[in-house]
Amino acid sequence: MNHFILPIPFLIKILKHRNISVLMVKTRYRFIEIFLVLFLISLSCRGEELKIGMSTALSGPLKEVGSNMRLGYEMYFERINREGGVNGYTFKLIVRDDGYEPARTAINMRKLIDEDQVVAIVGNVGTPTATVALPIILEKQILFFAPMTGARFLRLPQYQDYVFNTRASYEDETAEMIRGLLTMGIRPKEIAFFTQNDSYGEAGFKGAVRALEEQGFHDISQLVHARYRRNSLNVEDAVADILDAEIEPKAVIMVGSYQPAAKFIRLMRKEIPGLIYLNVSFVGSEALVEALGGDVRDVVVTQVVPPYRSSLPVAIEYRKALSEYSPETRPGFVSFEGYIAAKIFVQTIASVKGDINRNKIRRTFASLDHIDVGTGRPLSFNFHGKSSTRNVWLTAYHSGEFVPVEWDELAVNRLIVNFFKNTELKGYGSEY
Repeated sequence: MNHFILPIPFLIKILKHRNISVLMVKTRYRFIEIFLVLFLISLSCRGEELKIGMSTALSGPLKEVGSNMRLGYEMYFERINREGGVNGYTFKLIVRDDGYEPARTAINMRKLIDEDQVVAIVGNVGTPTATVALPIILEKQILFFAPMTGARFLRLPQYQDYVFNTRASYEDETAEMIRGLLTMGIRPKEIAFFTQNDSYGEAGFKGAVRALEEQGFHDISQLVHARYRRNSLNVEDAVADILDAEIEPKAVIMVGSYQPAAKFIRLMRKEIPGLIYLNVSFVGSEALVEALGGDVRDVVVTQVVPPYRSSLPVAIEYRKALSEYSPETRPGFVSFEGYIAAKIFVQTIASVKGDINRNKIRRTFASLDHIDVGTGRPLSFNFHGKSSTRNVWLTAYHSGEFVPVEWDELAVNRLIVNFFKNTELKGYGSEY
């Protein structure tokens, strides 16, 4: 370590000439020297910085979802950095806004990888954006970690050396919806679909179709499938398509974003009272509540992480971290998902031996079998496409937030509004 400090004897000689106390000079100068040495040592102990990239929606109709995913990662990285990092490394999250537009995602991916020199891409939000990101991931041979999408193509075995999923698929979520609705006595033809007109909406719809086929229903042409354009609020045609159906639906499975979903629900309530609106996790529960003005009496959302109010170690840890990092922000499922994903990422990085680079990170994740991050049981990564879990939690709005419910609770009267008035929610705060 180089110290740019003049020798004490030389300074003393000069100061004697000016009648300045030698003892005072020695004492003060030695104090300054010690302070500077300790400061330089502290800088050297901070370690090397690992740059982690994310392309997500920080603007546009999906900005709340993207912002909360970023928050989850930032919270955990900040905590780890404050504790000294991992194996001499600290973490820096570099986020670029794509507005949920694939063209911007492609530009962001190349900038993150080539200009920012990130060692991994984490937490990207969306299926259409993942569609354009994947070829760049394969070209650059870099890890694509925990994208916030349940699209099936990211779970194909040929990509498991590059893509690492930490959430259930849309197929898992919509299969749970189909199973639950059928147990409530709702027939397949009484289930309508409202989806985004792109790869995201199609992924959710195909997952539901597979679930129906597994239940013995094959007349798919009889299903009412209404669509809307991504990043727009033009849902009137979708409403008309459902109202024109020969059989009036009793439930609508929704695969969209929160703003068009909220508008669709408001319009449909005027036409068909008592419908059940089932949304996949990507909608963003808290953002949907706000977009509906708090009127979510007939809405349920499937979640891909445990309840954040539970007594699970990672949930307790998350709430504490949020209160310290952003005390004005309410807990939510999206930021909780980001926090859990960040914890999986950091704990896996901790197992890397020696210098860390892109290839070593990718190989380490490709060989990971299981990990325990405090979710109540170790997460297994033995599924095709390296998915850590296929668990889905059904939630409904109660006392200011979405909480776990069971299908038999909803089936008390098919009308969720009556359920809220007459039925006490159970299972809140349980392990799952």
